[in-house]
Amino acid sequence: MTADKYNEIKGLLNSFDSEEIHQGLVMIRAELSNISEEDAKSLFDMVSALFYIDLLDHPEHAYVLDEAVGLMADFGEFVIPILLDNLDAGDMKAQLMIGHAFGRVGEVAIKPLLESYKCEESEECRTFLVYALGKIRSPKVIDAFEQVLGAAKSENLELRDSAVRALGNFVEVVSPDDLPAEYKTEMLAAIQVNLSDSSAGVRSKAIRSYGKLARYDHLNEDERASCKETCELLLGVDGKYDWDRAYIVRKEAQEALNCLEGCD
Repeated sequence: MTADKYNEIKGLLNSFDSEEIHQGLVMIRAELSNISEEDAKSLFDMVSALFYIDLLDHPEHAYVLDEAVGLMADFGEFVIPILLDNLDAGDMKAQLMIGHAFGRVGEVAIKPLLESYKCEESEECRTFLVYALGKIRSPKVIDAFEQVLGAAKSENLELRDSAVRALGNFVEVVSPDDLPAEYKTEMLAAIQVNLSDSSAGVRSKAIRSYGKLARYDHLNEDERASCKETCELLLGVDGKYDWDRAYIVRKEAQEALNCLEGCD
């Protein structure tokens, strides 16, 4: 890559204008197949700096960030250890974007994420490692099932929340035939425990994941009946009138119930 083109891209990515930033990202995508790994790493540093943009302050940059995340897979596997290191940065905005970036990198990131999870002592970092695993759309996430089931039992609220959400994402891409019976049994048990959590966020993720088990044909007839009974209890339509007081939980329960009634 010529110095002039490099400086042009750098100037565009440093702009406050969304269109100029987008133009810089388009130029990077066009150059990636023709440049050295050293140049690619330099461009990656510029792109990943965009992850620190606060979308609450600059919502106009939302599509730019999506484009930046989408570039991650194009850079190649060398970005994986760099993204893992950046998870320790302590900036939640960037950590969430890195989680999405791992989703775009795909199944090649599963093993490094799991290895990092096993070695990581920080519950905060473990939370985002699980979040990242939940963004990967590959049946290979079955390799992470055991670790994430354990995280769903954590005393740490954020880790538990991410784990229950990730389990629901896993059953979207793992077929019923490929999900071991013991994993499903443990997932159902974890869902039941988390449905009683004091956090409405955790309870909503639990009933959402329960609904996904039904939607993606992981539940047998008796298990669907139990899921339906749980949804009706949360909604207060079972005659007991002991509904969940949190709207977000009732909303997720209604969506799960709609699926169950459609599957009957």
